[in-house]
Amino acid sequence: MRIDILTLFPEMFGGVFSASMLGRAQAGGLVEIHVHNIRDYTDNKHKKADDYPFGGGAGLILMAQPIFDCMDAVLAGEPARRILLTPRGRTLNQKIAKELSQEDRLVLLCGHYEGVDERVMNIIDDEISIGDYVLTGGELPAMVLADCLSRLIPGVLGSEESAADESFSDGMLEYPQYTRPASFRGMDVPEVLLNGHHAKIQAWRLEQARLKTALNRPDLLKEETKKGEVIEAPDDAWL
Repeated sequence: MRIDILTLFPEMFGGVFSASMLGRAQAGGLVEIHVHNIRDYTDNKHKKADDYPFGGGAGLILMAQPIFDCMDAVLAGEPARRILLTPRGRTLNQKIAKELSQEDRLVLLCGHYEGVDERVMNIIDDEISIGDYVLTGGELPAMVLADCLSRLIPGVLGSEESAADESFSDGMLEYPQYTRPASFRGMDVPEVLLNGHHAKIQAWRLEQARLKTALNRPDLLKEETKKGEVIEAPDDAWL
């Protein structure tokens, strides 16, 4: 997959994209990420990419001209799914992440200030938000989206089971996990995880995943309750 990011602040991305999983994914040729400075495509000598909105109002909005020219130069006629990172977009979830991970190429436009000139929407295919809150710009959401998508690309995690077992993959949060030592400061690993009985371990993990979801994200269980299954968490549940 190739991801192009259009932004006013390309310097924000260096550390995030060069480290950890994203760094390894790029080094292995599984993901290709390019960051482009919108200001480089302005048609004025001051590299101005924003202006006051017609009709008045607080703040500045991104101008159409540098965004259109930047998009034209980056794509050079090649196809891609073009996404604006904005609070008014559909909220990112695992289903959307899987959908977008099937694309060969994405262009992520980072909104900033009070938004973008609405004429830019003529060259945008989708709008994505990472939550019901407002950030300074679309740079952090672009990082989140790139990370979320990259881990779904075969080979990036090293184990296909890792992505399948994670939170939200089957509509529930992930079950609790433990590592050595088996006993630490009076807290013991559940015995079922130590006996090597795989069927019992899987049953325990499913039960704990449902319990964790009922406690932290009951909204995710709506589909199951519609089918007649009601999951209740005890008051003294310890996960």
